[in-house]
Amino acid sequence: MLELLTVKIDKPADLNFILGQSHFIKTVEDLYEVLINVPGIKFGLAFAEASGACKIRREGNDQALVDLACKNMLELACGHSFIIFLKQAYPINVLNAIKNIPEVCNIYCATANPAEIIVAQSQSGRGILGVIDGSVPQGVEGLEDVAWRKNFLRKIGYKL
Repeated sequence: MLELLTVKIDKPADLNFILGQSHFIKTVEDLYEVLINVPGIKFGLAFAEASGACKIRREGNDQALVDLACKNMLELACGHSFIIFLKQAYPINVLNAIKNIPEVCNIYCATANPAEIIVAQSQSGRGILGVIDGSVPQGVEGLEDVAWRKNFLRKIGYKL
């Protein structure tokens, strides 16, 4: 029998996170090494081991973010998944480096939006099927929206 669940990510509204899948306990140290190379970044990560001791493995340089990652991973309880919470950096600063870690299989989302994770549960365990990221679109952008988008990207330093 297969049961479908949704698990809400519990986090402050402005905090970014990355949710992914990996296949090896070495993921924890490799993610740490990628993240720590971003100047000024604060982060916490948790990885759900899917064999052996089946522990939530954790690392980071901000204990509150490590604790938040562990709390969310305990709720997700999906083997071989990882979650990273970021401060003083955006997912765009680390996403390609994370994707290039050999044991990383998939990135489900990278967002600051409210998110729900769609989880399948069977007798063998739990797995991530997908992510509901944010809200439903409210129409197509108009000229004022385009101006806001362009100004916002310049304000946060991503465009000249």
